[in-house]
Amino acid sequence: MDNDAKLRPLYLAKILYEQTDEEHFLTTAQLIQILEERYGINAHRQTIKAEIELLKQFGLEIEEVKSTQNRYNLFGRRFDAPELKLLIDAVESSKFITSGKSKELVEKISSLTSEHVAASLRRNVSCEGRIKPGNERIYLIVDAINEAINANKKISFQYFQYNVRKEKKLKRNGEPYVITPLHLVWNGDCYYMVGVYDYKQRLGSFRVDRIAKCPVILAEDGTPAPDGFNIDEYINTTFHMFNSPHEEVELVCDNDVMDSIIDRFGEDVTTYANDMTSFRAVVNIAVSHVFYSWVFGFGGMEERLLCNIACREGCYKRVHFGLQLSLFFYKAMPCPT
Repeated sequence: MDNDAKLRPLYLAKILYEQTDEEHFLTTAQLIQILEERYGINAHRQTIKAEIELLKQFGLEIEEVKSTQNRYNLFGRRFDAPELKLLIDAVESSKFITSGKSKELVEKISSLTSEHVAASLRRNVSCEGRIKPGNERIYLIVDAINEAINANKKISFQYFQYNVRKEKKLKRNGEPYVITPLHLVWNGDCYYMVGVYDYKQRLGSFRVDRIAKCPVILAEDGTPAPDGFNIDEYINTTFHMFNSPHEEVELVCDNDVMDSIIDRFGEDVTTYANDMTSFRAVVNIAVSHVFYSWVFGFGGMEERLLCNIACREGCYKRVHFGLQLSLFFYKAMPCPT
């Protein structure tokens, strides 16, 4: 058997994979023509039929519609079109993935289906004009962090922020951070590394796209996570991964903001009826300026922003945000006199 005959079933599978799907078929004559014109391989009707059967035995889900011109398609695929669309949408909307990499990934995802379905997916793709990072080394950075997590090693890296002239300035005057990375987390359209500070023995979060260059993986073993650390709880109780002291907070909300409360804290959030128009939600969160900005986003600020001290089953500080949201911080405070 010559090489063409040995390769013919592989090329036949490739043609079916790229040019057929549940709605698009190729006839025996079309398969013979494509094999000859594109790959220079000769075939005849009986050869096509025999090798289709061979591919079926191998496990390919090929449908055969019998007629004067038998038609074939490959209908069983690892990803359905809606699943591929979800993956493409995730890549497009990501602020973590650069524009160039987004286009490259969309092409790779599209290659997982037929040319016909891929064309329909591409028609709905638009990455132009979206805010994307300019750090093209970000994939090397992620790879290094992931390697350090798997090996339980510390990493050293420089971290930058933008000044008022939109220039990148290294934090701590360029002194490297030494961190034990614990997790890579997708949160709020950004990719974060959660880890333990080497010198503070506490948790911290870092935007991966703000790491200046590929981290150095150190020989030193990593610092263990704090006792009781749970990454899901950490994510759910911080706002945009901004770590700060946790407080138990009671939110008094208008009934029409229940969707927002569940979106942020999940369906298991503790809630109680307050009156006919409002409810109370009790959450344990990292209280920070990021949390306050989330609160302020509900509006109703005006002159009704009040801060006062009162007593209720002990002492608490009450911060009232307009008509829509009130906060009660349950902590030991001196009673007002």
